Amino acid sequence: MKLSSTLAVVPLTARLAQAALDVDAVTEKYFGNDAPWYHDRIPLFESSDSEITEVYYYRWNVFRTHQRDVGTKYGYITTEFIDNVGWQTQPWASNNCAAIFHLSEGRWCRDPRFKQDHATFMYSADSNPRQYSESLADGVWRNYLVDGNPELAISLLDDMQRVYNEWVGDHYDETKGLFWIEPLADATEYTIASIDASGGYDGFGGGQAFRPTINTYQYANARAIAKIAALKGGLDDVVAEYNNRADAIKETLQRDLWNSTFEHFIDRFFVNNENVTYWDFIRGRELAGIVPWAHDLPDDDAKFGEAWKHVLSSDQLGGPFGLRTVEPSYEYYMRVWRYEGTQTECHWNGPSWPYQTTQVLTSLANVLDHYPNSSSLVNVGDYTRLLKQYANQHYNKHFDNILDIEENYDPDTGEPIVGLGRSHHYFHSGYVDLILSGFVGIRPRADDVLEVNPLADPSSISYFRAERILYHGQEIAVQWDATGDRYGEAGLRVEVGGQVVASSDKLERLTVDIARSTVSVSRPFDQAIQLQADITPPIVNTSVANYDINRLHDVFDGRIWFWTQDTIANGLDTPEGSTTEEWVSTEFGAAVTISRAEIAFFANEEKGLDVPASYKLQVLSGEWTDVADATYDEPLANGITNVKWTGVSTESVRILVTPKEGKKVRLVELKVFTE
Repeated sequence: MKLSSTLAVVPLTARLAQAALDVDAVTEKYFGNDAPWYHDRIPLFESSDSEITEVYYYRWNVFRTHQRDVGTKYGYITTEFIDNVGWQTQPWASNNCAAIFHLSEGRWCRDPRFKQDHATFMYSADSNPRQYSESLADGVWRNYLVDGNPELAISLLDDMQRVYNEWVGDHYDETKGLFWIEPLADATEYTIASIDASGGYDGFGGGQAFRPTINTYQYANARAIAKIAALKGGLDDVVAEYNNRADAIKETLQRDLWNSTFEHFIDRFFVNNENVTYWDFIRGRELAGIVPWAHDLPDDDAKFGEAWKHVLSSDQLGGPFGLRTVEPSYEYYMRVWRYEGTQTECHWNGPSWPYQTTQVLTSLANVLDHYPNSSSLVNVGDYTRLLKQYANQHYNKHFDNILDIEENYDPDTGEPIVGLGRSHHYFHSGYVDLILSGFVGIRPRADDVLEVNPLADPSSISYFRAERILYHGQEIAVQWDATGDRYGEAGLRVEVGGQVVASSDKLERLTVDIARSTVSVSRPFDQAIQLQADITPPIVNTSVANYDINRLHDVFDGRIWFWTQDTIANGLDTPEGSTTEEWVSTEFGAAVTISRAEIAFFANEEKGLDVPASYKLQVLSGEWTDVADATYDEPLANGITNVKWTGVSTESVRILVTPKEGKKVRLVELKVFTE
């Protein structure tokens, strides 16, 4: 077994790890009755910082919330918004804007299905992979670095090239050798470029610019395509073409988008009008200028490292409650132009935005890990402090500090800004990946090496442990205990297959050879999905009088969550005060063989909601009959209730529920499967 020269060599005569976390207790603590969903799907983590730990498990709940089952064609996709929004790709409710975070978080899920299904869908004809700027190819490559299985990446290689060339066709300026984009299509309406291009009148649209963001994304995509082509083999021309493209973007971005006055990568205008001039720099620093490091674009040059002092400065991008998207010195800092009713809409002229906070922490992890000449102004203390600041944003000041991440925040107060119904538990950022690849320090690689370089600050973090992590198909764990008081042994430990394989008495880089293994994937398909309320088949119906069609649709929309906010209530309720048996049915449109169901009931004492006193399933065969030889779980609140029966071919199925006295039943989801 190969160890790095800096390691304390560990005898390989089976030092067994002794500090394994209790998966049953941990998942029950954080997920209650829904623990079975997480039990075999997530890595476990704990640290001496309770907030960092608690947010880690909350973010897995966010991940679970946003896995939308879209049925037999694609399986699962990952959503950004908790429910439908007007600008999603219909009927799937997809949006490519935050796909890089969905894939980066998903690469650590022990069940590969979600990332595989989502990536496949995003490159399909039913998706819109160019609705916003994107780094999808890089996201797929990052998944390969963790799971070590090239199958997904190779299967999407042709589509990656197609999408890349579409960007070249309509967003590339050959005279400058750079990509340009409207800030709105870069997910950042109301930025300096768009506001100034409007003359300070607005800034929602317009302001097309050569931005560090889209050029970095296309650099990363080109590099990923080249690597995947090399992995596939026999594609030397493709490898050369895309490496050359990446090299050209890197050179041009560093030369032309670096502003020596601002010591930052910043936009140049593509638009030319009465307010701004083509190729002029914008007039200030934006947090977006740090994005190049998130994809390892810049050279390791101390000149570029100067940008980090502006990120840390409390007068510039480093707000006391979150990183600012634009500095307070900008004329239109935090000005609001757009509202929904009286509620502020999204603006990126100063608010702290988890999307870019994730990018900055990813960038900082890269700089601290492998940019020795660029990292003189930052250290692991900065990483842990910014991670802690970001974790704290998840505690919502508008809702008694419950865990509920929203779209954006006031960097000077920590208050959520947008606060619309769509904003709750918003999946537009990453956190799990920041913990595992940054704080814990697992640095995914393409070769057969496990590399660990933790960025936890030893002056403030006395212990952490991350385990049940699948890396290249092997179970690994990383543990730090400054004193030995927590786990019985001081120092840093790396485990593979339950054995300690590398160690050190301090937090430092450790490497060890690791074999590869393929993780199997199970893909049952829900037969009862209704993608939107107005789509038939299936035809859904209920005995509940005067029902809301959208709440009935919830039962078959492939979304499961158990959050308590009324603005995101999910499912159909039985009538107030009724103990009459009620039913919900779906007609498939063709005969389907079904043999089991998964049912989600929501319960909340304050809202008068509880599981039913009784329930059953029936199929239509001339008349409604109970499913045969059925095994029914006791109805479970805020988790999954399972039913199995002898397989039957039918065109319709229904669930019947009888509420308890004085309680309503909320049916969140009914899913039925062939096997």
